[in-house]
Amino acid sequence: MARAQDLLAQPLTLPNGTRLPNRLAKSALSETLGTMDNRVTSKLVRLYECWARGGTGLLVTGNVMIDRRALGEPGNVVVEDERDLALLKAWADGATRHGAAIWAQLNHPGKQSPKGLNKQNISPSAIPFKADMQAFFDTPREMTEAEIEDVIRRFAVTAGIIKKAGFSGVQIHGAHGYLVGQFLSPKHNIREDGWGGTAEKRRRFVLEVYRAIRAEVGPGFPVGIKLNSADFQRGGFTEEESLATIEALAAVGIDMIEISGGTYEAPAMAGVKAKESTLAREAYFLEFAEKVRETVSVPLMVTGGFRSLGAMGNALASGAMDMVGLGRPLCIEPDASLRLLAGEEMRHRVKPIVTGIGMVDRMALMEVSWYARQMHRMAVGKSPKPNESPLWSLAATVLGNVRGTLQTRRLRAS
Repeated sequence: MARAQDLLAQPLTLPNGTRLPNRLAKSALSETLGTMDNRVTSKLVRLYECWARGGTGLLVTGNVMIDRRALGEPGNVVVEDERDLALLKAWADGATRHGAAIWAQLNHPGKQSPKGLNKQNISPSAIPFKADMQAFFDTPREMTEAEIEDVIRRFAVTAGIIKKAGFSGVQIHGAHGYLVGQFLSPKHNIREDGWGGTAEKRRRFVLEVYRAIRAEVGPGFPVGIKLNSADFQRGGFTEEESLATIEALAAVGIDMIEISGGTYEAPAMAGVKAKESTLAREAYFLEFAEKVRETVSVPLMVTGGFRSLGAMGNALASGAMDMVGLGRPLCIEPDASLRLLAGEEMRHRVKPIVTGIGMVDRMALMEVSWYARQMHRMAVGKSPKPNESPLWSLAATVLGNVRGTLQTRRLRAS
């Protein structure tokens, strides 16, 4: 069998002819490095240059939001028009001139946005969050048909600007409980019109988003998607529905599918309550990828759980997947890919970020925020702090979110 590092070093050619330099990808992580009025900053340029120099072949950005009225967090970047085109070009160039491909992840949060950040949150249906999360998230308003069509158009407009800026591709965020995932889930979408009521109608939204983007960017520009294997919630999006969605996306020409899973209400993407057999293989969603590979040939990226060179090599050698997605490891070791490609193990092991505060730990909130702080360090030229205190990070995150929410609302009111 080929050595793991040799498998990782192989280029990957997508169905449209685009060539990715190796099989290592930085999965999307929300950087929250935009301004409080959601503009692109030079910090993003510096951060992605750091990762590109670290040897990772494909860099997928965190949330690039398509509507200034619909933020997921303070500090999100929003691309609605060309006002930040110069900085977008610098962001793309910072990655590509070091040999990496860079895809912008396009997102709309739907109802999954902190209370008070947006004037109102919208979703396919007015379904509240579970009881222990209602203090953090408002019940959304059900979207009108006109709003659905507007959001689809916005995905396409943003994709066109991203292409003009020199990015290598785009990825639709269809996972982790955001708007696309809300449409797919029978728990969150109880509509009885053309956008819900059956699994086929629930996946109409994501297919229309893809078609609108493809019409805007053309056949040669990669369009991928991050999709849940399942929501891991009673009455939610199941593996069977996910497989049917993947088959439909493959049929219309999607260029790559990244497999993940879970939502804020059931954070499987962070490895919460993963089975021992899953943890042993390291890849949380590899078993589902094996099922997908039996039905479609579209390139698959699996993210979540990879920690060792051997597990990455075994997963690629199995043929069940084509790209290894790394997120948190690259936040504490941005040049880990260079070591992996040289046949060396990563220096630092990702471990659960535990505060000792039950609700915070159950929701895996620090599995996002702690790593965001490490990205913020890299974005100003500092090294990550792999041993930073979770409690200190929590306090700083809460303070920053309160301040950011107030500043965002103040800017909108002015």
